Amino acid sequence: MDRNNNVVNPIIQLLTEEQIKRVHDYSVDILENVGIKVESKKAREVFARSGAVKIDDDLVYIQRDLVDHTIKTARSEINIYDQEGALAFQLGEGHMTRFGLGVTNTNYQDIETDQIEKFTRKHMQTSVKLGDMLGNFDMISTIGIPSDVQIETLDLVNTLDLYANTSKPIVILVSEGKKMEDVYKLLISLHGDISTRPFVITYLNPITPLILNEETTDKIFVSIEYGLPISFSNYSMYGGTSPMTEGGTLSLLNAELLSGLVFSQLIKEGTPMILGSLPAAFNMSTMGSYYSTSSYLLNIACAEIMSYYQIPHCGTSGSGIGFGPDLLASGDLWLNHLTSCLGKVGMAPFVGGNLDSTAFSPTTVVMSDYIIGKSRKLAEGFVLNDNSVDLNEMKTIGHGGNYLTSSQTLEALRDLNHSNSIWPSMNFKTWQQQGNPTPIKMLRDFTKRLHEQASRPNNEIEEIIKKGEDIIRLLV
Repeated sequence: MDRNNNVVNPIIQLLTEEQIKRVHDYSVDILENVGIKVESKKAREVFARSGAVKIDDDLVYIQRDLVDHTIKTARSEINIYDQEGALAFQLGEGHMTRFGLGVTNTNYQDIETDQIEKFTRKHMQTSVKLGDMLGNFDMISTIGIPSDVQIETLDLVNTLDLYANTSKPIVILVSEGKKMEDVYKLLISLHGDISTRPFVITYLNPITPLILNEETTDKIFVSIEYGLPISFSNYSMYGGTSPMTEGGTLSLLNAELLSGLVFSQLIKEGTPMILGSLPAAFNMSTMGSYYSTSSYLLNIACAEIMSYYQIPHCGTSGSGIGFGPDLLASGDLWLNHLTSCLGKVGMAPFVGGNLDSTAFSPTTVVMSDYIIGKSRKLAEGFVLNDNSVDLNEMKTIGHGGNYLTSSQTLEALRDLNHSNSIWPSMNFKTWQQQGNPTPIKMLRDFTKRLHEQASRPNNEIEEIIKKGEDIIRLLV
C-alpha cells in the first residue's frame, strides 16, 4: 500500500535491510581482500588517483571508505529521452520496470514455423520496426549480429539500423572496442547532440569472475567522454563462472558492479551508471546456460540492493530457455516479467531470444508484449478509498440489485477491455465455428500481420540509412 493509503500495490520484497547490509559487507570484503583484476594500465592509473586503493601488479584492492563514498555521490535517477527529445522514461527508485528487445542473436526464427536461419540485416531492420510498434516495449537493444554485414562495419551498421528504424531509446552493444568512438560519431552526424537529452544507453560488461577487462574500461572512457549513460552489467553462470551458492554469487557479482561504479566515478563524478546482474545457471550436461528459480531470486535481490544504494538498476529479461514461443518460453517470460514489475527491477532490455538466447523470435516478442502488459496491470494494484467504496451507491442499488448501470460501472466502461488483439474472446460455439484455432496459431497470425506492416518500405527511413551508409564509408 502506498504512503497515502489510497492505492493497494502488490509487491515482492526478498531481502531485509540487514541482509542487504550483509551482502554489501561481503562484497566490500571481496574488493578489499581478493581484489579486482584490471587489465588496462590506463584504467589502473585512474584507480591510483585515490589513496583508498592499493595496486599490486594488475590487481586492484578497493577500500570500504571509497566504495561507500562512491555510492553516496553516484546519480540516483537518470532521464532517458526518445529521439525527438521528449522524456521517454526515468530510471531509479520508485519508477516502473522498462523493457526492451534484444540481444546480439546470431539466428532468426521464422514466425510461422520456428525454423532457424542466419540473422541478417533485413531481420535487424524489420525487428527494430516491430519493437517500435509494440507499446509495452520502452527501448530497442542491438537485436542481432547480421551474417551479411562485413565485420569491420558491423557495429556501425547495427547502430545505424537501430537509429533509423525506431524513435524509441536504443541500447547499443558494441562488439569491437575500437569502434566505440566511431559509433558515437555516426550518431552525432545523423542526429546532432546526443548527450544533453540522451536516447542512447551504452551496455558494457566486466568478465566474471572479478576482471575489469581492457576493452570494457576503454569503452567506459569513451562513453564518459561523450556524456552518455552506461549500463554496467555482469553475466554469470553460477557453478561455472560464479560460486554455486546464491549468496556467494550475489556477493561476488555485487563486488564487480561496485568496482565498475568506483572506476567510472573516479574518471568523472556524477557519470550516470545503471548497475545490475544477469545471473544464469550453468548446465553441466549441455555446457550452456539457462534461467532457474535461483536466477530470478538473484535478479530480484540485485534490484533491491541497487534500490538500497539508490542507483538505477538493469536486470534479466527472461529470454533464453524456449525452443520458440512455446510453454518453456512463456513460463520463464511470465516469471521474469511479473517478478520484475512487482519487484524493484529497473530495466529488462533483452527480450526475444530463444534456444539459449541465440535465436531471435518475433513471435516470442509479441507474446512477451502481451505478458508485460498484463504484468504491469497487475502491478498497478487497485484504489481503496471512500470513492471506490461508495456507500451511497450501495444504498441506491439496494439488496438484490445489480450494478450494470451504476455510475461507477458506467464511468469505468471506457477502461474495461474483456478481449485482446491476439486472442479475441469467444465462446465454445464460436471457437468450433472458427475451426478450433489454437492459441499458438492465433499468435503467429497476429505476429505475421504486424511483421508485414513493419516490412513495408519507408522513404524517410531509407533516406536516413543512405545518409548513414555514406558516413560509415568515411569512418571506415
